[in-house]
Amino acid sequence: MSTLREVLETHVRDGSVPGAVGLVARGGRVDLEAVGGADAGGGTPMTPESIFRIASLTKPITAAAAMMLVEDGRFALDDPVSTWLPELASPMVVRTPGSPVDDVVPAARPITVFDLMTFRAGYGFPSDFSLPAVAPLFDELKQGPPQPQAVAAPDAWMATLSRIPMLDQPGESWLYNACSDILGVLIARASGQPLPEFLAERLCEPLGMTDTGFHVPAQKLHRFTSYYRAGEAGDLERVDAPDGQWSSMPQFPSAAGGLVSTAADWCAFGRMLLAGGTVGDRALLTPESVRQMTTDHLTPGQREASGLFTEGQGWGFGGSVDVERTAPWNVPGRYGWVGGTGTAAHIIPATGTVAIMLTQVELAGPKPPRVMRDFWRHVAGE
Repeated sequence: MSTLREVLETHVRDGSVPGAVGLVARGGRVDLEAVGGADAGGGTPMTPESIFRIASLTKPITAAAAMMLVEDGRFALDDPVSTWLPELASPMVVRTPGSPVDDVVPAARPITVFDLMTFRAGYGFPSDFSLPAVAPLFDELKQGPPQPQAVAAPDAWMATLSRIPMLDQPGESWLYNACSDILGVLIARASGQPLPEFLAERLCEPLGMTDTGFHVPAQKLHRFTSYYRAGEAGDLERVDAPDGQWSSMPQFPSAAGGLVSTAADWCAFGRMLLAGGTVGDRALLTPESVRQMTTDHLTPGQREASGLFTEGQGWGFGGSVDVERTAPWNVPGRYGWVGGTGTAAHIIPATGTVAIMLTQVELAGPKPPRVMRDFWRHVAGE
């Protein structure tokens, strides 16, 4: 079997990624490798401490924060969210998924916290992005690839959301992304703290996640990677530089995809989940909360209709859950997710493993790139 360094260096040599950081922690052993450069020019070497835009790897962290408030008694999973989000007190739903945005009916029941946690609140991306009610998510809410400085402040964002119809009735279908951002506003309002402060106090500081946040301070910009997407000719086009959109705190801290972090920081979070919610002698979550986060809550029909999972995956709170073995790395119970900026992080309770791979090249679609598949094969021992 190739070493982790060899797996990553193969893809740096072929030019598919400028650099990468990989981490595989199992028991007391941690294999951490950094290869290539933090930018396509190769001027800044990649290091284990390099900071990445982790995009949708933010979602599991958001789910854990919400479960802390459940344990605090601030809200329950079956509570209607309208208590804290009055903008969603009387949501409207398009009559059919393909209906115009002005052909609507009232929601059949209130949206609950559980609906947000499982991405079944009625807001979000379906498999068909051409549906009329999807366009406002991009155009008005700025959902999609992270663009932190383009999004309105939470109250204005919620006011806009209240005017956009849902694609489906609460609880009926799994729709991607928007529920995490709504959950972030809920966390802030229910806790009485801005989301960045709540995450710092309740999760990042106890776990020693010193490089995780919604922006990169000036003194750390030298460790921040550039962000690229593949051009039509196969070359890499820079989307954001280290001193770009993440160099200052955004108005809207996106709980769906706004965090930056390092491999070591996300590993600390993953190990906390593997330990049943504890770090050292301190309990951040109960084992029951971790169990709920890492359990598939979707029906087979909802999994199939989503169109966004690889075969054999379901959804817990904030991340996918493998429900059957369809590839060597699909270990039942594996929990985690991928980020659109070329990142992936999972825990594998059956083997006590945390596996993280961070690159700086945007995913071109739902199919994982070859570097990610090769990394998962390495983790599976192929």
